Amino acid sequence: MIKPPPPDHVGDPVQAPSRLNLPNALTVLRLLLVPVFAWLLLRDGGDDPASRIWSAVVFLALSFTDLIDGEIARRRGQVTSFGKIADPIADKALTGTALVGLSYLGELPWWVTLVILAREIGVTILRFWVIRHGVIPASRGGKVKTAFQMAAIVGYLLPVPDWLLPVRVALMAIALVLTIATGVDYVVRALRLRAGAKAAA
Repeated sequence: MIKPPPPDHVGDPVQAPSRLNLPNALTVLRLLLVPVFAWLLLRDGGDDPASRIWSAVVFLALSFTDLIDGEIARRRGQVTSFGKIADPIADKALTGTALVGLSYLGELPWWVTLVILAREIGVTILRFWVIRHGVIPASRGGKVKTAFQMAAIVGYLLPVPDWLLPVRVALMAIALVLTIATGVDYVVRALRLRAGAKAAA
């Protein structure tokens, strides 16, 4: 007796990936460890060299998880709505805590912190504003900006000798310029994406 062919599942609904996955776990871990990073940075008024070194180590480790969690999610097909929302929040929480902490300690001008935070928060809001029209991929400039931001923040976190102070100031200046430039570029691309979606509707 000939068995009938298996049923066609083409029309079956696609099951959404579970929120309990490695990329989301890394994102949540990053959020949970932000207070630990803040404590290390601000311990003893920021004057404890060992704590400052550990704050830089924790910052680098958490920044690394930010670099890999999205890549893991895309490769494994584990992109979730939770991850899309929580990942940028965790990223901004870490960067914002570092910048605000350094400004609070009097080591970084407040205006620098406010400019960078305004750009980062603004871009995050824009991302959610246009997400129904499509996703704006990260530009090469954005990746370079992130690298300089990380390097500059680590330079400020570490208890460096006086002769290295101009280096970290230069890194932060470059990061600031890239932050503003890529922010403007993101606004332009977001407006174009929204206009294109409206024209196609």
